[in-house]
Amino acid sequence: MAKKNNSANLQARLRSYEEKQKAVGAKAARRKADNALATKIGAGAILLTLVATLAHSAVFPAPSASASPTAAASSSASPSSGPQAPDAAGAENRTWTGTLQLNGKTLGISLDGKAAPKAAANFLALSKKGFFTGISCHRLTTAGIYVLQCGDPKGDGTGGPGYSFGPVENAPKDSVYKTGVLAMARQGGNGNSMGSQFFIVYKDSMIPSDGAGGYTVFGKVTSGLDIVAGIAAKGTTNGTGDGAPKVATTIGTIKLN
Repeated sequence: MAKKNNSANLQARLRSYEEKQKAVGAKAARRKADNALATKIGAGAILLTLVATLAHSAVFPAPSASASPTAAASSSASPSSGPQAPDAAGAENRTWTGTLQLNGKTLGISLDGKAAPKAAANFLALSKKGFFTGISCHRLTTAGIYVLQCGDPKGDGTGGPGYSFGPVENAPKDSVYKTGVLAMARQGGNGNSMGSQFFIVYKDSMIPSDGAGGYTVFGKVTSGLDIVAGIAAKGTTNGTGDGAPKVATTIGTIKLN
């Protein structure tokens, strides 16, 4: 009888142990699944935050504008109280070629006055009067979207020439901005908020459109893109994928003809 009781107790303890092991295994599986989901959600949140930031503020909201750049360049004046955007006719429906200096080094560039006449005419006019000379490139993104943003006289993503223009011209239908592209920055959802801020794409980037469409592609870098890539390789001052470039970058002379 004692043997039977011992056997029954042993079996009971064994069943209890097996049930506990199953519970531990199930708990571990749930923890693993939760961790995987959290990782996916976190990665998605980072991408959405970056896209939102890029979509807000003249050209891609400045890093210091706000965590989710809703601040946008607000320096534009009303049509009746300030300077006006250059007439699209100034682009002369043709290709313009020339050079742009960054930190004393020369990039070859071309502007597409046919596909993006408003933006090309604007860039031409600002360049001819020396507006960009001495202005910094205030923002660099290095994760998912690869651009160097320049052209803000305030250096924080909220400045401009005192006027704004639109709508969006010549945005890629597939939302892919090819390496070397020059494109205009703007506020999120506002296609009429372009001014002087622009960005240089140093690596193919998928930048989703918003309610106003995509971003105006008005030209490209034809040589010297390695200069921008070199700046990007050093990263940002805050060590994240979106911030001021660690290599302080300033626009020099721009010549176009």
